[in-house]
Amino acid sequence: MALALALAGCAGAGNWTKAGADDAASARDYQECRAMALAAVKTDADIDQDILATRHDDRQRAKVFRVQTDTMREHTTDRAAAIVDRCMQAKGFAKPR
Repeated sequence: MALALALAGCAGAGNWTKAGADDAASARDYQECRAMALAAVKTDADIDQDILATRHDDRQRAKVFRVQTDTMREHTTDRAAAIVDRCMQAKGFAKPR
C-alpha cells in the first residue's frame, strides 16, 4: 500500500525527457512503466505486509520493528524505482542531470 502511494505521487512523467515526445506521450509511457513496476514488486509488498501482520509481538520492541518495517519498504520502493528507470530508458527517455 505504501509503495503504491509513493509511486502514485508522481502523476506526470517524472522529469523524464525524450526528443520529439510530447507531454501526453511521456506521461503515458511513464504510467506504463510504473504499472509494470508495481506488478513486479506486488509479491514482495504482499509478503512484507503479511510478515508485518503476523509480527504484532514485535510491537513490544517497537524500535526494532520500525527499523525492519522501514527497511522492507525502502527495499521494495527502491526496486520499483529501478524498474521504472530501466523501463523509461528502454523507451528512449533520459532524466536531466
